Order: sequence, then structure tokens, then C-alpha cells
Amino acid sequence: MKVGILTAGGDCPGLNAAIRGVAKTAILKYGMEVIGISSGFLGLINKEYTVLQESDVSGILTLGGTILGTSREKPFKRSSDIPNSVDKPKLSIKHYKELGLDCLVCIGGNGTQKTALLLQEAGLNIISIPKTIDNDVWGTEVSFGFDSALQIATDAIDRLHTTANSHKRIMVIELMGHHAGWLALHAGIAAGGDVILIPEIKYDEKIITDYLVERANKQKNYSIVVVAEGIFTPKMKSAGHYIAKLIEEKTNIETRETVLGYIQRGGSPSPKDRLLATRFGSSVADLIAKKKFGCMVALQNDEIVSVSLNSVSGKIKNIPKDYSLIKQAKSMGTCFGDEKVSINKPI
Repeated sequence: MKVGILTAGGDCPGLNAAIRGVAKTAILKYGMEVIGISSGFLGLINKEYTVLQESDVSGILTLGGTILGTSREKPFKRSSDIPNSVDKPKLSIKHYKELGLDCLVCIGGNGTQKTALLLQEAGLNIISIPKTIDNDVWGTEVSFGFDSALQIATDAIDRLHTTANSHKRIMVIELMGHHAGWLALHAGIAAGGDVILIPEIKYDEKIITDYLVERANKQKNYSIVVVAEGIFTPKMKSAGHYIAKLIEEKTNIETRETVLGYIQRGGSPSPKDRLLATRFGSSVADLIAKKKFGCMVALQNDEIVSVSLNSVSGKIKNIPKDYSLIKQAKSMGTCFGDEKVSINKPI
């Protein structure tokens, strides 16, 4: 059998580990031929590829980024990079067939899962692997990339504590998370954030500012505010900038903002992400050998399973309203901007 692999959307730690997991298992266990598609779906449209040998994927487990390259090109959407006259879906299907592929493995986030389903419905054999630092892909308990980003974000917040304490100020840090606040929630709690704002919880500005003023009045020398980039802000303003400006204006306490940005995506994957990406990749090769297509591999109850692309595409995995971690954080005095929480004066 001949297998194609591509990585699409934003990069994140663990992509190379997933490529390696698919390729090594496909080549060594099943004797398959593996084709690496360059630059995501753009490479499929332009027929840019390379034949991957086992030696090509040796030594890439610990590397960040992706050896195949990536892009945000979506064959079923218009883009500025490709003229509208070009029939991208038709070219994608044509090149899949010309390469003689028996299956195309698509590694990516929510947009990639949607494209994967459309290609499957167009008659191609597709299996996908979920990756995202936002952890918002439906159907899997966790996606690789999340744990690495969580470590980076937690370390960044840890470092802000010392600066905030030294200057007796409020520090606002904006983390990634357009539609779901998994990263902000987990990093905020892991690093002792005082206020955590996520897209799933509607916040009241007065509750936030009153909480921060009360902390200051009770000799809490500084405060850390963790903000997901996708929270609601008027006129689509930057979340971190808007919240920092609001706090300083309403509290008269010196406030500074930090936007962590693409640093969250970079670097070597954590051991946990290396393991998960490897498990995903190896399981994909097993599914290909069984000719089980039209699915995404997922982690459920610490087991690798497959779920249909139909059940995943177009859905976002948001934080449940009754999520236990939120309740526990509130019981320890963390403010989510939706209700007043108690603050104890230091002894």
C-alpha cells in the first residue's frame, strides 16, 4: 500500500513525532510506501511531495515544527495564494490518484478535520490525527501539542509572578485559545493565576475590578490575570490589551500586559506529547492496514480509538460549564469574572 502524510494548519510540538509514528510503523511493520506531502493541502494541490524512507524519520522525535512544512490552505475554500480559476478540490483528487495513494493521513486541528471529511466524501481514503495546542478538537480527550504549550504557558506565568511582586502591580497575560479556554484554564490554575478569563464563561467587568481592588486592600501585593485570546471584547480588541487597560483605569493599580503569542507553539515537544503523537501515528498505520478509513484517531480512557470524521467535523470541544477544575479553583478564591469569590487576608 502507498500512504500519503501531510501536516496542515498552525504548527505545534509533536507533529514530527506523529509523522515518525505513522511512517516507521507503515514501513517497518507493514512494508508500505510512504509519501510526504509538502506544506499541507497546498502541497497536494501543487503536487509537491517526497518519498519518505525510514532513515528520513529517524531522529525527528524530539524536534519541534514539521519536516513536511505546513500551511493554512483549505482546498474547499478560496485563498489569496491560488487564483480562483484553479479548481483546488479537483486538483487534490487528481494528484492523490496520480500518486497512487491508498490513503492520505491528515494531521491537524479543527479546520483540517473538516477538510479531511470533505476529501473523504469526494471519494478519497482519509484518516486524520488531531493536533492543537488549544485542545479543542472534538472526540478526543486531549490532542498532542496541548501539554507542551501548557508547560510553556505555565513557565511564563511563573516568571511573571516575580516581576509582579517586585513592582506591586497587576500582570495580565494573554494566551492562545480562540474558541475554547483549556490552555488559559489549566495554565492559570497550574501557575496560581488570581483571575482567569475564558471564552466559555461570560465575565462582568465590575466583578473583576472589585475583586482586584479587594485583593490590594487585603495586602495582596500583586495579582496575576490570565486571559484567553478568544474572550469577548468590544470592537474585537486584543483581549490582553483591553483587560489590562480596563483594570488600570478602574482600579488605579499599575497594570502591564504580556501576549505570549507564537512562543506557545514552538520548541521541542514534552515527553507526554511525544508519547501521544507516537501512539496516534502508529495506530493510524494499523488502521490503514485494516483498510478502516474515514476516521480520526482519538484518546479515550487512555486508549487509542477511532471516531468517524462525520462525528468530529464542524464541532468545537469547549470546557463544560460544570467542569470540576473550575469549581475547585473558585473554592480556592480564583475569580472567573462571573461571580464574587471570597478573599482571605494574609496572616
